[in-house]
Amino acid sequence: MVDALPDTRMGRHIAGQLVRCGTSPAPNYAEACGGESRRDFTHKLGICLKELRESRCWLWMICKCDLLPGQRLEDLLEECGQLCNIIGKSIVTTKRNTAHRKPQP
Repeated sequence: MVDALPDTRMGRHIAGQLVRCGTSPAPNYAEACGGESRRDFTHKLGICLKELRESRCWLWMICKCDLLPGQRLEDLLEECGQLCNIIGKSIVTTKRNTAHRKPQP
């Protein structure tokens, strides 16, 4: 999809930003899965969520600037929103479980 953006100043800028933030969540999630603690896990999931939100913003901007047809981005926006919800819920659940966890002697 990024390669389909117009070769204009705006198109190139958004393409570069979207490549960076759009390819970041998966490796950040992998790092979270290898987190050294629950706090580290939650922190790395937070980074993943920030990158997903940024990706969603750039996708939205592509639509609003009419750089690509809106229907071409509908599925990407929907999937990005679902991933935000999943990661966000994982963060909330981990924080809740950490708060309720009894300290080890």
